[in-house]
Amino acid sequence: MTTWRDGEPAPGPRPGPLGVGLGVLRGGALLCVTYGGLLALLALRLVERPVHGDNRPWTPHITQAVCRTSFRIMGIGYHIIGQPIDNIGAVVANHGSWLDIFALNACQRVYFVSKAEVADWPVIGWLARATGTVFIRRNRNDAKAQQALLGTRIRAGHRLLFFPEGTSTDGLRVQPFKSTLFAPFYDQGVAQDFRIQPITVIYRAPEGADARFYGWWGDMAFGSHFMKVLVTPRQGSVEVVFHAPVLVRDFLSRKDLTAYCEAQVRAALPYDATSLDL
Repeated sequence: MTTWRDGEPAPGPRPGPLGVGLGVLRGGALLCVTYGGLLALLALRLVERPVHGDNRPWTPHITQAVCRTSFRIMGIGYHIIGQPIDNIGAVVANHGSWLDIFALNACQRVYFVSKAEVADWPVIGWLARATGTVFIRRNRNDAKAQQALLGTRIRAGHRLLFFPEGTSTDGLRVQPFKSTLFAPFYDQGVAQDFRIQPITVIYRAPEGADARFYGWWGDMAFGSHFMKVLVTPRQGSVEVVFHAPVLVRDFLSRKDLTAYCEAQVRAALPYDATSLDL
């Protein structure tokens, strides 16, 4: 996978005492909600696993509640357009920020597919492991083993969520989707009625802020970006757009399916990054 890089936005003004205080309050509340939810999830999982095995019919409700509450704490508006699939299938979305994890978990029950490095991140990594995220390595030598793992999860009925760009961006554009991530959908054993649902995640910056305010990419440090969001008094919003799901069997190849999903995700972005004064 190749990391997308572009010029980072200029840093905003340094927060005053009120901004710092707001950041501390929001950060403390987020930690309480996140770790409280994690403890509740792990406790419930002790009962859920012996009864349901790898399936998780109960614990995702805790994940959704934590993510929705997190947006309220941060003051970020959260909107949903369309409906998530409620049958066997997978989800693909654009990737513009660490906030995607909250935005996409808050409205549906999915298992993320993420790069292996995320497992070691503080807070987010712990949450990812606890919620059943599938971690894949960027090493090409592991490609077949990774595809086999994904195929196993898919055949088990787990609704996986992929970021086919293979990298995060500034949230204003969609990079070309990698068709290799669609290969497991064509494995033998995958149900004939298996569906893929494209999703577009749209970020709108706070009034007067850089349009890329919520974007997180390249070598940007997580901690500083996280704090920048927390100390901002008046926030913007995030919108999750669910497109109509499609049957895998209706596409002759993974490249055809990849191109279709990429076009759907890109078409819903309300702006063209090349036309913005960045």
